[in-house]
Order: sequence, then C-alpha cells, then structure tokens
Amino acid sequence: MAQNMITTFSLQEAQLDEPTEKILLPPTDPNAEVQEISGYKLVYVNGACPRTYRVYTDDSMLGVIFQHITHWSNAVDKIRYAESVDAAVGLDNFMKVARVSTTATGEPPTEEELFDKEFDALTSDEWERLRKYVPQAKHLVTA
Repeated sequence: MAQNMITTFSLQEAQLDEPTEKILLPPTDPNAEVQEISGYKLVYVNGACPRTYRVYTDDSMLGVIFQHITHWSNAVDKIRYAESVDAAVGLDNFMKVARVSTTATGEPPTEEELFDKEFDALTSDEWERLRKYVPQAKHLVTA
C-alpha cells in the first residue's frame, strides 16, 4: 500500500536559499502594479526596456503590450503606438477579429476554445461537452 501513496508538495517545504517572487499577479492582487486606462487594466509583469504589461478587460486577459522608451507596442502587430491605450485597443481589436474569424469557419470550437468563452455565453451543448472533456496531460512529472 505504501507504494500507492500520493504525497503532497508544498512551497513551504521547499524553501530556497533565495526568496521567491510571485509572478503573474492578477490585477486584483494588492502587490500587483496596476495601471487603469480607458476600460483596460495594465498589470506590470517584468522588464525595464521594454516593460511588459498584461492587458485585462473586465477579468479577461487579452494579451501583452510593451512600453519602449519612445513608443508602445503589442504582441500581435508591428505597429508603434504613441500611448498605452492605443496599444491596448489595437490588441483588443486584433483579438476580436481573431475570434470572429475562428467562429466564421463553421467548425465547432474546441474544448480549449470553450474555456475562453464567458460562462454566460456557453450553450447547454457546450456545457455538456466541457463536462465530459478530459484534458490530455502530456508533460506530467511525478515526484
């Protein structure tokens, strides 16, 4: 029986010599560096030049934008923007077009794509698909 035991691993048990930093803090975390701009929240991730920010609208993350010395850019186009809000809007518009183009193909969305939809927008058939969905774990490592 001892060979079938599953042990839990906690971060407290694995104290490292160096203090660990929290990464990818959500915009609601009191330690997150958050900038609010015209309907978007920018959460600082890392970097000095460029500084990297995750862009949120409501509670959904759109992607990332970058603050360079002379301009802003986003992770989806090659445009240089003067303001952070312009880079965020460009990212948002790109993501909306990408969503429309994937749904316009007539193919039903994959289960992974369904996870990106808002809960209220899911149909009963989609809920049923997600209920039966078993993700394929390809890179699990046991301790």
